Amino acid sequence: MAWLITTLIVAPVVGAFLVGATRNYARRVALASNLITAIGAFLLWRSFDSTLPGLQLVERHSWIPAIGAEYLVGVDGLSLLLVILTSLVFPFALLAQSRPAGDRGFCALMLIMQAALYGTFTAQNFILWFLFYEMSLIPAFLLIKIWGGENRDRAATKFFLYTFLGSVAMLLAFLGIYFAKGTFDFAGLADLAKTGDLLTGNIKWLAFAGIFLGLAVKVPLFPFHTWLPDAYETAPTGVSMVLTGALSKMGVYGFIRLLLPLFPNEIKILGPWLLTLAVCSIVIAPLAAWAQSDLKRMVAYLSINHLGYCMLGLFAVTATVARPLVEMQAALSGVFMQIFNHGITAAALFYFVGLLEQRRGLRGLDDFGGLMQRAPLFCGWMSVAMFSSLGLPGLNGFIGEFLIFKGSFAIAASFTAVAVFGLLFTAIVFIRAMQALFSGPLVETGVAFADLGSNEKWVVVPVTLLMFAIGIVPQFLFSIFNSTVVQMARLFS
Repeated sequence: MAWLITTLIVAPVVGAFLVGATRNYARRVALASNLITAIGAFLLWRSFDSTLPGLQLVERHSWIPAIGAEYLVGVDGLSLLLVILTSLVFPFALLAQSRPAGDRGFCALMLIMQAALYGTFTAQNFILWFLFYEMSLIPAFLLIKIWGGENRDRAATKFFLYTFLGSVAMLLAFLGIYFAKGTFDFAGLADLAKTGDLLTGNIKWLAFAGIFLGLAVKVPLFPFHTWLPDAYETAPTGVSMVLTGALSKMGVYGFIRLLLPLFPNEIKILGPWLLTLAVCSIVIAPLAAWAQSDLKRMVAYLSINHLGYCMLGLFAVTATVARPLVEMQAALSGVFMQIFNHGITAAALFYFVGLLEQRRGLRGLDDFGGLMQRAPLFCGWMSVAMFSSLGLPGLNGFIGEFLIFKGSFAIAASFTAVAVFGLLFTAIVFIRAMQALFSGPLVETGVAFADLGSNEKWVVVPVTLLMFAIGIVPQFLFSIFNSTVVQMARLFS
């Protein structure tokens, strides 16, 4: 059933064309397309043998033989996990987004971005991967520029410049690798890297720097993060949910799939510096969030913090000398779980902030107060999302963070000890926000603040139940990527 992956990629594109052909049913057609891709992702999961490492359901066709480009797609545990995450986040975002002007264009661009993400997470040849990677950035730029809020032109331009320059650096680096080794195949390049450096002299460091820069901007990793708060703040609610829930995962995925297997020696040499950047992302981002009065910017900075945990686990596993295999597996399992959980939880937080703005036209901490008395259901469900992001045991956020810290402490204790302060600062930020929103003095306005409506409950309740399910019985997710984790731990060791 290798055709399933191609179907997943093609279905949203077909949906985008159908959306463009309709007048009054764009949202319904987009959601129908999402239903088809969700079924496809489920069938892909059912066809995937979780006991086997390596790529499965591979589809390979000759494309441009002269430059070594192939249509080569396949999934391992990590790819499948991200395909499932993408299939969950996009319908969630479409349901959450209020109907904008030009609804057809909005839905069509969202579907094209979804198709590009499926391609990015399944492509196994750099040319194909890079085309899908760039294809996902163009709709994101247009969605911010056309439907964004105040200062959308500046935010969209900043987003485009950062990601475009990073992409150019990455493309030049891979062209250098291709001229030296004659292949764009990820698995082939990883095999060559096992036997020695892909490149020699200063060229290898230039190639490493190009790929690192392109991926560090996309995560984003400190100090390449400054585009993110502006983009997330300005983007419409549904777009912010997709940016943090799925698009940001391309950077972490790229580190795992490209940089770490191809440049293991360079990673070890720069290990302390890379761990320092990860710790800065973890500690500085919540401090910046603490200083924000805009709720959307606050959640945006906390997103940097949570992705910093992923980078801490990855760099601890690959950039240190003493690496017990069991702890490497724990850290990698935590990274994979954190990738998925952050996508769900951060998207939910942006949805709740969007509901606050929709009800009052404002989203500042000082613009609300005493909401528990007026909208107890809203406050209760939003509190669950906050506690999940905080890493409360019993919710999904705890599992990934615990495993990352468990594995990283045994491998890079000093860096991990400093990173713990990020947990403290994150807790302070959320407690401050909860106090101001839910338990503060009543803020009287001329607009009544409604509790959750029935349509909103259909969005909130399933996502929240998923947070509890993963927090209490996470084995159904672990089973997807356990074999992949074991294989990668052996590779990195």
